[in-house]
Amino acid sequence: MAWRQTKVEDQREQLIIEYINKTASMKDLCEAYGVSRKTAYKWYQRYKEGGVDALVDRSRAPNNPHVRFSDEVITCALNLKLKHPSFGPKKIYAMLKRKYPGKDWPSPTRLYEIFKAHHLVCSRKLRRRVPRTHPLGEINGSNDIWCADFKGWFLTGDRSKIEPLTITDAFSRFVICCEHLDRKTGDHVWELYSRAFKEFGLPLRIRTDNGPPFASTGPGRLCRLAVNLIKVGITPEWITPGRPEENGRHERFHRSLKSAVANPPAETMEEQLLRMEVYVEEFNFERPHEALKQVPPGSIYEPSTRQWDGLLRSPEYDTSLITLRKVCPNGCIHWKRMGCYVGQLLAGEYVGLTEVDNGRYSVYYGPVMLGTIIEGKGFEKPELPRRRRR
Repeated sequence: MAWRQTKVEDQREQLIIEYINKTASMKDLCEAYGVSRKTAYKWYQRYKEGGVDALVDRSRAPNNPHVRFSDEVITCALNLKLKHPSFGPKKIYAMLKRKYPGKDWPSPTRLYEIFKAHHLVCSRKLRRRVPRTHPLGEINGSNDIWCADFKGWFLTGDRSKIEPLTITDAFSRFVICCEHLDRKTGDHVWELYSRAFKEFGLPLRIRTDNGPPFASTGPGRLCRLAVNLIKVGITPEWITPGRPEENGRHERFHRSLKSAVANPPAETMEEQLLRMEVYVEEFNFERPHEALKQVPPGSIYEPSTRQWDGLLRSPEYDTSLITLRKVCPNGCIHWKRMGCYVGQLLAGEYVGLTEVDNGRYSVYYGPVMLGTIIEGKGFEKPELPRRRRR
């Protein structure tokens, strides 16, 4: 004997008839048929309105199908995509709305379908996301924090090595600097820093990683470049070793830069440098940025009101709270008959000491803590976080 087949519509009708005849409560019927009460009441209401015929599944097609856009609109979107092949549908949509505000344009999802049909986009491989971390400093406006780092090097067609130094404003994502350096020394980086300070003013802080020439393994991670920043009136800050996501805004810019100007690289160095210059102009003033609600960074960024006169001045201290000690030529300070080595880098500079506990004193150079003096033991550097093991 063959199994009797039961249609879904018949089960719905049986449930409703049993409910109307009060054979069981709706709760018991839903448990017996394996459906939710919300679904059961939906089919009961349809049965009341249309009888048995209303128990058949309805079409899930939208009541208002896709709006048919003219060939002129689609062609305009395709031309803009061809002009900016690295821009996604959201950025293309934002640019179309900004350039032609009076027209109706396809949504970003519809634009993706159009670009896909013309083989202008490809699916992106999803990657595991790292958890977000609390920022090192508060970012409330332009020039609160500048992010700086070297973009990883690559070779052009004539085997020239390109490794640009990039500086961006963390709030507006505005590109302050993107220039190639032949050598990664502190003097060469300071030359670009100085040029940026004179053009855009001074930020409150500059965030970098822990590698040279931005930091060292000495007290307070200070290097000559960081000391110069403090003398200008800028606080250097460093991410945790092995945690590049703490400077994620800047790393994301590096990804866009590489995709736009180095994939593939240019044939010559001159052509590569021109590509970088053109892309920075486009990134700042044309390319919509998703984190900025699809407006270019140049429409948000404002130069700093803190201007630099080109002089380096030693940091000032509140002498009512801090005791000053001058660093000797050998890199030591003398405190209570002890010689404490804080580094020859600060020879001739004044450092500040403040008591934090009985017999313990914190040593600062400007805003940066160098370490702690413990009576009877000497000077100890703060222990840096260890790198994560993969």
